Amino acid sequence: MDRSTDNLLSIHGLGVTYSQPNGERLRALDKISLELRTGEVLGILGESGCGKSTLANAILGLLPGHARTENGQIVFHDRDLLQLSEPDLRQIRGRTISMISQEPALSLNPVMTVGTQIAEVLRAHLPLTVSQSRQRVADLLWEVGFDQPARICNVYPHQLSGGQRQRIVIAQAIACQPAVLIADEPTSKLDGPLRSEIMDLLSGLRQNHGTAILVISHDLTLMAELADRIAVMYAGRIVEIAPAVKCFFAPCIPTPKLCCN
Repeated sequence: MDRSTDNLLSIHGLGVTYSQPNGERLRALDKISLELRTGEVLGILGESGCGKSTLANAILGLLPGHARTENGQIVFHDRDLLQLSEPDLRQIRGRTISMISQEPALSLNPVMTVGTQIAEVLRAHLPLTVSQSRQRVADLLWEVGFDQPARICNVYPHQLSGGQRQRIVIAQAIACQPAVLIADEPTSKLDGPLRSEIMDLLSGLRQNHGTAILVISHDLTLMAELADRIAVMYAGRIVEIAPAVKCFFAPCIPTPKLCCN
């Protein structure tokens, strides 16, 4: 598949700190710089606690209240996301940049049917009628692997398996066909066969829609199968960025030491 080398999302010198009870600030991200190209899969690889999820939340403006962005830029479509107001960011979240959470059981509302929850994303961003929204939900459920979308629309999250809930979260994330999809540990709670299914699904999204995907994980297998390039993180810093093959077979940094639990 031919991919443009144009940078779709560019991060320059990003720093994030968290306040501590004693008043000191803990540096979570330190001078992070990277580019996500149109149509590519960029892996963010690193051990737990190295700052991977902080980076994802910083991109979407979802950092907690005790976190602070101290410097840097996050440029998307020639706009610095760090300078946008909350209403402007809400127009971007879910519409042009979307995220797959690593905890689908927590991100889904337990008292709403999954069809309603997917439809909410559509209503927030697209001028669809009720019938158009209903059809779009069915199409999305089919795309993420449900062969009975009409039935799945009316079930609640607790009636689904972990893998099925992950598919619902993916359907929400791709509902508006975003240009950038952030997948934060998308397979961490799944067993072997389900992991393979989710990896195939993410790969298909890139090939079928040209979606640029930022995959965040400490899973070496996931990165080897999905990523075009890999950025290795350690202690809040990017210590290596290279094509996936080079990261595995000629790493600058000892990959097993950094990236295996």
